[in-house]
Amino acid sequence: MPKQQNYSNHTRWFPLFHFVVMPLLLLNFLDHLVRIFTNIGYERYEQIGWTVLGLTLILLALAARLMALTVQDRVIQLEEKLRYAGLLTPELNTRCNSLTKGQIVALRFAADDELPSLIERTLNGEFPDTKSIKMAVKSWRADDLRA
Repeated sequence: MPKQQNYSNHTRWFPLFHFVVMPLLLLNFLDHLVRIFTNIGYERYEQIGWTVLGLTLILLALAARLMALTVQDRVIQLEEKLRYAGLLTPELNTRCNSLTKGQIVALRFAADDELPSLIERTLNGEFPDTKSIKMAVKSWRADDLRA
């Protein structure tokens, strides 16, 4: 049985990306960067090209990750909009239009029974940031399908 998710363990690590691809790309980039300053002559100019390629690969990996997270946030917003329609009063549901993307993403962890009160508190400005919203959740609703 998987460990129950809560605020302290909800961070999603994608091992292939975080612990294999990015460290290898960073090591490759640093290796080429060091070679620029230790080589002289023509080899130095060739090394600059490889260093630029290494940096490009890092930026490519980060861009791919950011695109996946952006799509995930859009899906979360849609899911939560549908969830709000079924759980909230029409008045509170209408007020939810002023929630930010970050607030909606943070509120998704709240169980159905505490969601309306947390939304009210969020709309009333009670939470200074999204971390505070997540920490206020008492009955955590796990999200194990994140990118």
